Amino acid sequence: MAKIETIRHSLSHIMAAAVKSLYPDVKFGIGPAIENGFYYDFDLKITISPEDLPKIEEKMREIIKQGALFKKKEVSKKEAKKVFKKQPYKLELIGEMSTSAKASADKKGKTVTIYETSNFIDLCKGPHIKSTKEIPSDAFKLTKIAGAYWRGDEKRPMLTRIYGVAFKTKKELEDYLKQIEESEKRDHRVLGKRLELFLIDEEFGPGLPLWPPKGAILRKIVMDFALNTYLKRGYQLVATPHIANLKLWKTSGHTDFYKESMFPPMHMREIAREEKDDYQLKPMNCPGHVKIYSSKIRSYRDLPLRFTEMGTVYRYERSGTLHGLTRVRGFTQDDAHLFCTPEQLHSELLEMIDLTIYILKSFGFKDFNVSLSVHDPKNKEKYLGSDKIWKLAEKALENALKTKKLSYTRYTGEAVFYGPKIDFLISDAIGREWQLTTIQVDFNFPEKFDLNYIDKKGKKKRPIMLHRALLGSLERFIGVLIEHYGGAFPLWLAPIQFVVIPVGSRHQKYAKQVGKILKEQNLRVEVQDEAETVSKKIREAEVQKIPYMLVVGDKEMKTKSVRVRKREKGDMGIIKLTKFLEKAKKEIETKK
Repeated sequence: MAKIETIRHSLSHIMAAAVKSLYPDVKFGIGPAIENGFYYDFDLKITISPEDLPKIEEKMREIIKQGALFKKKEVSKKEAKKVFKKQPYKLELIGEMSTSAKASADKKGKTVTIYETSNFIDLCKGPHIKSTKEIPSDAFKLTKIAGAYWRGDEKRPMLTRIYGVAFKTKKELEDYLKQIEESEKRDHRVLGKRLELFLIDEEFGPGLPLWPPKGAILRKIVMDFALNTYLKRGYQLVATPHIANLKLWKTSGHTDFYKESMFPPMHMREIAREEKDDYQLKPMNCPGHVKIYSSKIRSYRDLPLRFTEMGTVYRYERSGTLHGLTRVRGFTQDDAHLFCTPEQLHSELLEMIDLTIYILKSFGFKDFNVSLSVHDPKNKEKYLGSDKIWKLAEKALENALKTKKLSYTRYTGEAVFYGPKIDFLISDAIGREWQLTTIQVDFNFPEKFDLNYIDKKGKKKRPIMLHRALLGSLERFIGVLIEHYGGAFPLWLAPIQFVVIPVGSRHQKYAKQVGKILKEQNLRVEVQDEAETVSKKIREAEVQKIPYMLVVGDKEMKTKSVRVRKREKGDMGIIKLTKFLEKAKKEIETKK
């Protein structure tokens, strides 16, 4: 069987052929293979809906059954323009072609490659399968319709994009569709609203999450656990402002290498005459930590220095890319920067890796993959520093991974502009991967900011700087947490851990006493009144995914007990309040 990527690309052509049969006046954009499937962009005279997808699928299966061939041809640009004379988007692409064009061109740039299948001809470099018979007709499905601007430009026409998924077998497709169905149930945007964890208000600003009480508590629990862990491991807490002088970002290299992700500078001189400098919303915390390091003379005895901050940063993301908590414009990082000697580098990296695994496992993430992102020597303009410095930094990360016996995938050209990095990609409860933790080695910032320490011989030496964020973006991490647990957090993370439900009005006083006892133990509890029936309150608590419901009536009052119902497990019977408290505390401590 052909490679799955080739099958997916070929299916995009077959879909285009099917659309042409059903809608003859269609104009074609582009149709690549993507992760798990394919898409094609169409300019249609009519509006189509998801209800139209089955008939397009049916037409695709007809074409596949016919065993249509994929015929490759090399034609001149002039001939290609004749072939696509009624296809304006293809003509635009042909007009842009050169020897480095996206469509295949010969060394002189005089010919282009086209593929013909069924009734459809496309401008395409391939590769494709030989015949549609190579495609398993029961292993693909069209999934959704979306709008997409031509060439991603908001000033260009809006096209209709049809997405499909495809796999080698029917079972793989079914497994994937089940995962997608489960993903929709766990969508953090839906659960976040239903559970009152966060909200995005367009008037306040897209990509800027607001945290209602329950979400703010969850955020605090996550932050406190991470920060307290770091402080116990020898980190020192620092804090930096949300803006800094624009000159700082020029020194760091952000204005040269990171400008597209930064909000425009604040031109203070336009506000007040006495202001002589411009300021910048910070996209990263590192320059602030660098300035704290350089504020005094450092000795080798001071190193390693580990600064940590829950620092809020701001990065410009296009409105079309924003997605709940996982892609925002303002977010908080559990950021840290370490300054060490060359001799300390290896042990500091090993400690970071151990800390990463401890933090991720504490939140319930046990499976992960590791990537090593290095620079591309062929594109030196993308990076600060010399090849020698980059090789040293990359070798340090690689050695640490090997020492820890962690398998990893190496990605050339994926490093950030100031240094190579390790990323941890965790697998959630339904097998999806999320990139969270980043660890970076940086020889460049110490050089740019002229950082020093005094060695044993009294000479100035450059420290090595490490950047790391283990949760990454706190917003993204919480979005992933919501989806990982489907909103049903373990007891230690749940914003409301217990709800006390009185059976009747005469039990209200005892319910409040139970609530008070729980609160005195620093437990998060909500005490209900007697306005609604017990069954209705239990149902609502289940919907709100509260771990424990404590029902109190006559028997519970007399015996200083509670009738315990556990989320999704049901009635656990009557338990003495003191015994239940002991059990709950143990569950919280063990983080099960």
